[in-house]
Amino acid sequence: MKSIRTLLLPALLLFAVAVAQNAAAQSVARTDVYHVHFAKAALGKAAQLGDFLKTPDPKAAMPEHRIVLRHEDGDSWDYIIIQHLGAKATVEPAGNPAPPAVRDAYDWHTDTFVNGPAWPEFVKALGLGEAAGKTAGAVYIVSIYRYAPGHREQLEKELSTAPTAGDPSAGQVLMQHLEGAAWNYLAVVRYNSWEDYATGQKNTMPKGNSGPWFSLRDHASFHTDTLTDRIAP
Repeated sequence: MKSIRTLLLPALLLFAVAVAQNAAAQSVARTDVYHVHFAKAALGKAAQLGDFLKTPDPKAAMPEHRIVLRHEDGDSWDYIIIQHLGAKATVEPAGNPAPPAVRDAYDWHTDTFVNGPAWPEFVKALGLGEAAGKTAGAVYIVSIYRYAPGHREQLEKELSTAPTAGDPSAGQVLMQHLEGAAWNYLAVVRYNSWEDYATGQKNTMPKGNSGPWFSLRDHASFHTDTLTDRIAP
């Protein structure tokens, strides 16, 4: 006859797995709205546009709830701002037009509303808030994805998977398109240094014909990855 301990062990294991899965689901809950602004500077205007973008808008509800990243290698944009808007967002018909000098500093831009984690989770994942000074040398990978028809759930599962062994990334957020540009997901991954980033690239290179590199390409019809540094905060 099996002991009570033997009988209870499988049940306890199942319970532990369920709790872990529930905690994981809660940790990635996208409860808040964010505004994502990609900007390309006009010729000779990159510094001017960067200075403008890293200055918070005093008329914003939460002007300091933002991150500004600058392109280093990858896609064609120069800057991205991710601005936290809270639990909901509204668009007013009377906008706040930029001064002519600022408008002339743009070549193009896109604006997209997304849902993402609560602000404290965003801050923790990307090393902001009081810890921003300690992560001044951080490197961020900004990726956008469009799922193949019928592969939305599979792509989200791939993007939500924890980093593989050997990846020294320090935090990541996954945000989902609500309104705007023609992509479905935005991911931002933080490495605390260029050395950590290089180590991650070396350790996670595809080996053989299977693994995350190949799995992602089974479900994404389009994606870009851009290496950036943080200019604000």
